[in-house]
Amino acid sequence: MAFVSFFEVFLALLCFLFLYCFRNKHGPPMCFPIIGMMPELLLNVHRIYDWHTETLERCHCTFLFKGPWFAKMNAVVTCDPANVHYIMTCNFSNFPKGPEFKQKLDILGDGIFNSDLDLWKNQRTATHGFMRNPQFHKFLLKTTRDKVEKGLIRVLDHVADRGLMVDLEDVFQRFMFDSTCILFVGYDPRCLSVEFPEVRFSKALDEAQEAIFYRHVWPQSFLKLQRLLNIGQEKKYKKAWEVLDDTIATNISRRRKELKEGSVSEVGEDGVDLITSYITEEKSTGLECDDKFLRDTILNMMLAGRDTTSSALTWFMWLVSKHPTVENKIIEELESKIPAEETGKRRLFNADEVKDLVYLRGALCEALRLYPPVPFQHKEPLKPDMLPSGHPVGPNMRILFNLYSMGRMKWIWGEDCSEFKPERWINKQGGVKREPSYKFLSFNAGPRTCLGKGVAFYQMKTVASAIIYNYRIHVSKETPVVPTLSIILHTNNGLKTRISSRWD
Repeated sequence: MAFVSFFEVFLALLCFLFLYCFRNKHGPPMCFPIIGMMPELLLNVHRIYDWHTETLERCHCTFLFKGPWFAKMNAVVTCDPANVHYIMTCNFSNFPKGPEFKQKLDILGDGIFNSDLDLWKNQRTATHGFMRNPQFHKFLLKTTRDKVEKGLIRVLDHVADRGLMVDLEDVFQRFMFDSTCILFVGYDPRCLSVEFPEVRFSKALDEAQEAIFYRHVWPQSFLKLQRLLNIGQEKKYKKAWEVLDDTIATNISRRRKELKEGSVSEVGEDGVDLITSYITEEKSTGLECDDKFLRDTILNMMLAGRDTTSSALTWFMWLVSKHPTVENKIIEELESKIPAEETGKRRLFNADEVKDLVYLRGALCEALRLYPPVPFQHKEPLKPDMLPSGHPVGPNMRILFNLYSMGRMKWIWGEDCSEFKPERWINKQGGVKREPSYKFLSFNAGPRTCLGKGVAFYQMKTVASAIIYNYRIHVSKETPVVPTLSIILHTNNGLKTRISSRWD
């Protein structure tokens, strides 16, 4: 028995050494008969973002990944801005997300992230109209301000006064979960509190995202076997789906009841949430706002609101904590926006004060460049086409944009691409330097440019200014800060931090 175990270990080690020694160091991964490039992918799946970056560097930003025969895993992986511009803008109609994308993210239903063609256009038009409504903007300002003052500050003061270690990523997720629920559902779950209550919805969303990531790695046959046996990631995915559906259904039912009974107004004094707008303006949008539509819309918005912004804030605060010079420049810029007698004291910053913060915006953009909340995107051509890089593509072939790698390409961002330099985003006149969206893809590009970009920047600036101006952040050196395997770029172990007051 011991001999068998020793033999298995020896065989595994031999296979590893074989793959390591014979891997392609000057081009795409080594392609084997039948199994394609799967061995090297599986060998590097724990560090897939860096592996992609190293491979794309060798292959001049684009390579063809070949999966096992009959597994339908072949994909063009690219971070070439010319390819992105062509797909996202120049020939947009030929590159929808495709049925395979919707199959992998079927939990999102027919929401705006999954939909294509007319359904997507109608949803985007309606959502754009609601988000530009002065009532929604008014609601956004009040919600963010209240949640910072009555939620975030209280939690940070609590952990600072007691010298406690806190996971800042968890704090940001709770902040964004509460804020997004208020903005889109009109309900405050109050999970951002000193008690740190367990949030089933948030946990289910994390588990669903992890399972979706592995759907991009494993062959369909293996995933089908997991579903059939109800095991592994697919089992977690199914349970997460049930929790998300149950929570959202409860909120939809509650809101419909409140509107019917008149206990809430269709046009609130402080603004109006998105779900109320959809229900009350169904006829004007032309959309059938039944429970299924509302469920899909809410889940898509929750994913965008809670996860992407909290991820961006997490990586931003980590980078600032490592660069004291950047932190000091942000504080100087904040002080330049307020009267001299108010400097050196605790305070929060309002919408007008954070609106034109050039250096803070540059620091946020720099964090998004290095650590994009959505590290990769997926497209699928309708008709055969040729990319600017010279790679032919056709139906049933995936195209993966790697945003994480794009921010680390020297020929795109320069020799200092791996450095955190907010000055990269400031022009010679001291204003905001605009980079093309196909080069800086964190908010998407072309017709699918993110509708919530302005909302996200306002929320990030408000939170970042409140924390950096009023507190000192001490990130634990004992817990490594590395990306987790997910469709959203969370940290693997959280952002463990001690906080102290800056002005006391």
